[in-house]
Amino acid sequence: MLTILGFAMIATFLVLIMMKKMSPIAALVLIPALFCVFVGKGAKLGDYVIDGVTSLAPTAAMLMFAIVYFGVMIDVGLFDPIVRGILKFAKADPMRIVVGTAILAAIVSLDGDGSTTFMITVSAMYPLYKRLKMSLVVMTGVAAMANGVMNTLPWGGPTARAATALKLDASEIFVPMIPALLVGLLGVFVLSYFLGLRERKRLGVLTLDEVLVDEKVEEKESETVLVGAGGSGDTKTPVTSGGAGSGTDAEDEDDDEERFTVLDPNRATLRPKLYWFNALVTLTLLTAMIMEWLPIPVLFLLGAALVLTVNFPHIPDQKARLAAHADNVLNVSGMVFAAAVFTGVLQGTGMVDHMARWMVDVIPEGMGPHMALVTGLLSLPLTYFMSNDGFYFGVLPVLAEAGAAHGVSPLEMARASLVGQPLHMSSPLVPAVYVLVGMAKVEFGDHTKFVVKWAALTCLIILAAGMLFGII
Repeated sequence: MLTILGFAMIATFLVLIMMKKMSPIAALVLIPALFCVFVGKGAKLGDYVIDGVTSLAPTAAMLMFAIVYFGVMIDVGLFDPIVRGILKFAKADPMRIVVGTAILAAIVSLDGDGSTTFMITVSAMYPLYKRLKMSLVVMTGVAAMANGVMNTLPWGGPTARAATALKLDASEIFVPMIPALLVGLLGVFVLSYFLGLRERKRLGVLTLDEVLVDEKVEEKESETVLVGAGGSGDTKTPVTSGGAGSGTDAEDEDDDEERFTVLDPNRATLRPKLYWFNALVTLTLLTAMIMEWLPIPVLFLLGAALVLTVNFPHIPDQKARLAAHADNVLNVSGMVFAAAVFTGVLQGTGMVDHMARWMVDVIPEGMGPHMALVTGLLSLPLTYFMSNDGFYFGVLPVLAEAGAAHGVSPLEMARASLVGQPLHMSSPLVPAVYVLVGMAKVEFGDHTKFVVKWAALTCLIILAAGMLFGII
């Protein structure tokens, strides 16, 4: 019964948010609360929620201060060169922009943290997608898939969990998987190319000049409206505004490119004299994350406090920066705590354990010698419907034991268990995905409908490549 209720709860959640009948936060809270009553454990709902919140509180804290940190870094201009570099590659070509999104997400994913990857990627690419009226779910889908492949890095989490659960060396799991993972990453780039071609066909190929002409017309119309309403003196120029002025025909190409990035090169928050200080702090912070010198929430808390104090020494300016990023902080942290209710009920009622055992029990006896393949296939739905901790510490040891009885090595099982990560990164139980859709202003249901099929295809490409190379 718990197995059925567990699958029914997940299905109900996904259907309601994909049909936009409920907001993700409301669905993450109300649906598990209702099913907890169905299970007959409504009296323990409080304990389950507190357990879930306690387990995810460090993640919520990390996201809160990470958003502030990277928000300030965007404000002061740390990532402007990245945006200009992408612009030089992409110009106004939708195909190049989508491919550039995948490349940027893959590169930034080297730090091993999905949330920071999505914050940097969306911050750099969102203005281009908005200006060209490109599909934002293409951006979130491509970024999630690229990050999902890179999430298998030993310091990314899943590989370390698999190594710990099966008492193996993480390098022995990861290094042989590199060829298959590279094929998967190449698959993401190829998919990005075709999705970009589809966007190019839908929108047509624009030149940079055409886009800027449209922008100047919009700015002039906006100025006319503002003057008619009492002047433009009361307006504010946001950090992601279209430029410092309406522009003239005498602007050179470099100025046009800077304006096209929608990162105002003249914004008041820029700190060019502190560029190398900010770059050094960010590099040190990412190194400390990888080396695990301190817990990640502590690192971002210290980092946010430091860069705020140095870049904006006056308290009113600090308050202004915090207020500027308050919406993102509230949306993301609220979503994480709502997800804590969902995971708390799933684990507290025992639904996760029953679902995992049922999945293992339905495997036919004749599939024993092919347990690595089975594990790779099961990793898609299981890592999507449960946390990595639940899968790697709860399910993988059981699968590995069944595989060992048929001569399948634990190393093969561990490698196969990594296959589902491109899909896992879009799971409603992954806090980072809410950073992605929140900053991109995309409905979670729309993201899910778009990305699931392509992410699953990427997983199957990695699995096929692993089997072809004899790794799995």
